[in-house]
Amino acid sequence: MKRLCRQPTGWPARPRDSREHSDRMKRLRERRVPTFESDGSLDPGSVALIGRDPQSIFRAALDEAPHGSIVSTEAGEILFTNHLADRIFWYLPFELIGQPISCLISESQRSLHAGFWVNFWKDSRSRRMSPKRTVTGVRKDGVLVALEVGLNVIVEGASRYVVAAIVDITDRVNLEALLAAASHEQLGFQRLVADIAARFGRVEPDGLDEAIVDSLRQIGEALSLDRSILWKKPAGEAITVPTHYWVPQGAGAPEPFPVASVPFVISKLEAGEACWFTSPEDLPDPIDRETFLRRGPQSAAVVPLTLNPQEPGELIALTLGATNGHEWTPMVIERLRLVAGVIAQALVRTANDVALNKALEEIRQLRDQLATENVELRREVKVLRKPSEIISESPAIKRILRQVEQVAPTPATVLLLGDTGTGKEVIARAIHDLSPRHHRQMVRVSCAAIPAALIESELFGRERGAYTGALSRQIGRFEAANQSTLFLDEIGELSMEVQVKLLRVLQERVIERLGSTQSIKVDVRIIAATNRNLEEAVNDKSFREDLYYRLNVFPIVVPPLRDRVEDIPGLVWAFVDEFARSFGKTIDSISKDSLRELERYTWPGNVRELRNVVERAVILTNSRQLVVPPPRPAVKTIPKLAMTLEALEGEHIRQVLESTGGRVRGAGGAAERLGLKPTTLESRMARLGIQRKKS
Repeated sequence: MKRLCRQPTGWPARPRDSREHSDRMKRLRERRVPTFESDGSLDPGSVALIGRDPQSIFRAALDEAPHGSIVSTEAGEILFTNHLADRIFWYLPFELIGQPISCLISESQRSLHAGFWVNFWKDSRSRRMSPKRTVTGVRKDGVLVALEVGLNVIVEGASRYVVAAIVDITDRVNLEALLAAASHEQLGFQRLVADIAARFGRVEPDGLDEAIVDSLRQIGEALSLDRSILWKKPAGEAITVPTHYWVPQGAGAPEPFPVASVPFVISKLEAGEACWFTSPEDLPDPIDRETFLRRGPQSAAVVPLTLNPQEPGELIALTLGATNGHEWTPMVIERLRLVAGVIAQALVRTANDVALNKALEEIRQLRDQLATENVELRREVKVLRKPSEIISESPAIKRILRQVEQVAPTPATVLLLGDTGTGKEVIARAIHDLSPRHHRQMVRVSCAAIPAALIESELFGRERGAYTGALSRQIGRFEAANQSTLFLDEIGELSMEVQVKLLRVLQERVIERLGSTQSIKVDVRIIAATNRNLEEAVNDKSFREDLYYRLNVFPIVVPPLRDRVEDIPGLVWAFVDEFARSFGKTIDSISKDSLRELERYTWPGNVRELRNVVERAVILTNSRQLVVPPPRPAVKTIPKLAMTLEALEGEHIRQVLESTGGRVRGAGGAAERLGLKPTTLESRMARLGIQRKKS
């Protein structure tokens, strides 16, 4: 039995002050039909008309009848409808007048009652139809409504008129459908749904597919259906595919179909609502009707599965269908919703189990890998990892990291000193990452890489037309680093003119773009770095003394790699991991002889040179064990004539210590070879930042 819609509570108001309404009222008065105001009372002209014409009194009485009343001509043209008739069919007052009465009957009912109308006029005994006769009407919005209709004929002269008495029995039909659902067969279906729910509560992941297919079979057979299918539309796809299905033996498997062929059904599923129909003609969308008429089934119920969490755009639906006109009662639809919910929970539970097992397998693999690495003695060093991947075992770097942690939370200017390649930029990144400004990216400027003619516009920005070729406005690095950190690398290479402007920025926190006189306030934390001796540059008048003092608020000296050889193994392994992953190679171990050779090398290029050496070794290796040959030093690693007396002294002490294996005291020790007391040598080593290599 069809599920019929209840009459809406609201009702559209009667149109007023329109030409169409005025013309219709005029035609009604010409036919001597009384007309009414919006409040239901007769208008003044109709009062006079009723007073003169007894037929008008009859028409007024019909309008006050407790049922819907429609008067039509013998040809079926509607002459009169009362208020209840208008409400039943959801039309405005007077809107039905002049239309054929057949527009109020569904297409299937028209063909069914075609012979009745012929006999109605032939046989006078058939001109009265009992009001108990049930007819399916159609509202203005296309919704079907159950009616009880009684017909009678009124003869006036040579004219004959049909008077129809109409009662809306939608509520009664729905109640009868609910009562019918309580039959023995429906109770059996309820028990089946309970058994299915219990089965899915204890199903194992590997048995889920079989349980779904068997449940689809049981539901299809219990409801005498032709198919039970679980469909899935993946996110971003325009095709719906069957994942599980049951069809009678001999029937073909369901085929995928485009979602564009059933737009109404898809819209219902996306809204989380079920959709069902007894005949394709019940579907409001012509595209859906055409699809089901062509592909089948002729009667179907579609219930969505709600997964939590569910991928956006993904749809899963339970579809049951029959080739005949199957009636879908409210109880059956509710039980199908329950089945869909049980299947959805089982799918989610199985997906979670699969994800958990996968995660456990990954943990087992990592544990086995860790055990293997421990057996092969993959690393023999400790690795100290800080925010910027600083790898160190040496006391010198640990001391620098403590300084970084002290200065990072403050806005103080930091000056990083050290040889090229020692990792000054890594230290600067660590300061920025530990500072309150870490939410914005640090801006880096290489003062030596930018031509002197462009460094000013690069730092402070420019206005359009500031110089030849300045075709557009451009902000400088200071503005880009506002509320962040500006790292000025190789600051010792700045010209004196730019040093003056930089000093003003440090003092006043204000910049001016090139070609502009407008001051712009900036909030920038400065970290400067150089491999030059700025004190000597100040004495040589190549660097401003006042700028030096502004920068030298918190100096940090980054030692060269030759003074922290204990960091070399950790750095080598870090670079090996990086390049092996990049080149798709597996390296399990490093030759211990190679590591010892790397520790003995002086590394004039510091960490940068070490990184390049390791990269080349990884490229050349074809083995799981890596051999890293140290670079061959040039004949003159450091030109001694260019070295200061302090540097020459330090280099000589390092060479002697290297020849003694780091031993200072005793016979053959470094102190004896240099002709110094051991305490004097140790004092000079501390002053020069020289550390003994551990034997």
